[in-house]
Amino acid sequence: MIIVIYPSIDKILNIVDSKYELVHIVADRSKEMSRTGFYQLKEKQYVSKKNIGRALEEVAEGLIIIKKD
Repeated sequence: MIIVIYPSIDKILNIVDSKYELVHIVADRSKEMSRTGFYQLKEKQYVSKKNIGRALEEVAEGLIIIKKD
């Protein structure tokens, strides 16, 4: 059985500089989703059912802007 992760981590790491930064961004966004109930896409547009996956999808789609210092 092959499990395919969506979205591809390789694709996301082209957007975010490091996997540690990615974890921080996705965790913060996931908590924000839980707290506020605000999603940037419609429910049916998400592949993932959990907020962590949805936050990853938002990063992959370019919906979360990452500011570089």
